[in-house]
Amino acid sequence: MHRQPTAEVAQPAADRLWYRGGFPLSFTARSDVDSRAWRREFIRTFLERDLPRLGLSTPALAIRRFWTMLAHYHGQTWNAADPARTLGVSEPSVRRLLDWLTGTFVVRQLHPWFENLGKRQIKAAKVYIRDSGLLHELLGIPDHGALLGHPKGGASWEGFAIESTLRLARPNEAYFWGTHAGAELDLLLMKDGRRVGVEFKRADAPKLVPSMSIALSDLRLERLCVVYPGTRRYSLRHDVEVAPLGVIAG
Repeated sequence: MHRQPTAEVAQPAADRLWYRGGFPLSFTARSDVDSRAWRREFIRTFLERDLPRLGLSTPALAIRRFWTMLAHYHGQTWNAADPARTLGVSEPSVRRLLDWLTGTFVVRQLHPWFENLGKRQIKAAKVYIRDSGLLHELLGIPDHGALLGHPKGGASWEGFAIESTLRLARPNEAYFWGTHAGAELDLLLMKDGRRVGVEFKRADAPKLVPSMSIALSDLRLERLCVVYPGTRRYSLRHDVEVAPLGVIAG
């Protein structure tokens, strides 16, 4: 007796968008298997055809290794020393590759905000793979279920939420902020002379934490929005609101 193939479980659109990413042919593919096949071909073509046409002469295999390393750094502060040592190239060469991938819009360097606060602040940029589907392919994550249990799942959702928020809010400038003592803010938006903070929490019911109060005070924020994957909006205090991903508009 022949067994019928198991049908892929239907996913909510938001979960499918997070796992597959925003490229239309990846998002609308008939299955996660087909989506992965499209993303693999995109990565191959981008490395072997598109980057050389733009003038980058580094071998495709070396760029693929570097891009995969960046996927493991996703959401972390960037230091060129370790990747350079692993790849056996100079730190300037690694920085050049990072700038190439940033300039072709597949990587985001989120720069830190720092000012004279009397505190030791983080001054290295964070790196993110801009499309979540490409991130998951570089990490070898086969489906949404595996993503939920993956060590980079939280960082993946943060990057996905950052890209979504920046598209909606359309700020004049965007940064992250952090101190060596542990206070941090995932996203600082500058828009029309206002400062708005955004925190991303992949939790059912985010709560007010000391780091939020510190960011509000030290950065003189007009308000702070805590973005999460739920559906309900509620206030934590007069200037801190919890809101579903997709509703922030700056």
